[in-house]
Amino acid sequence: MASSSPVHPGPDDRGDSRDQRDAGDLDVAIRALLLVMPRAIGRIKRMEVPEELRGMALAPRHLSLLSLLLLDGPMTVRELADRLEVAPTTASLLVGELSRKGVLDRREDDDDRRRRIVSVPAGKRSALERWLSPGARAWRTALDPLEPTERAAVVKAFIAYEAALAEGAED
Repeated sequence: MASSSPVHPGPDDRGDSRDQRDAGDLDVAIRALLLVMPRAIGRIKRMEVPEELRGMALAPRHLSLLSLLLLDGPMTVRELADRLEVAPTTASLLVGELSRKGVLDRREDDDDRRRRIVSVPAGKRSALERWLSPGARAWRTALDPLEPTERAAVVKAFIAYEAALAEGAED
């Protein structure tokens, strides 16, 4: 059977409605994702930054860190580095940037004064939650009805997609 390109219909695509075609077909899945991804990204970009955060020039690298702290609570710089999959020095630099902007608090760990515990200050929590929670709620809505193996497949696919985009950008 001839394979069609992910964008252009192949000879076996007779224009049937999406519901009538095999949902497991790779090209059908790619077409569906090519339609939905730009819409999703557009919605994400249109999410209004709360007034109290607008002048802080928060970048995507900051949002992952802030989301982790909102979801999981205070943690050490090392724990943040592990969860963000970056070097501890990179996490420390991000924490420093956000601390200077007043978006994070850093305090000594009472058990080990060499370590720093990082948290979202109470005064910024509400604004950050208003801004970042819709994304977490949307993922919860999408992933909740799935079985654990299906959730793992979605996460694996997104990780592979991001890696393929990065690889393509390097070519």
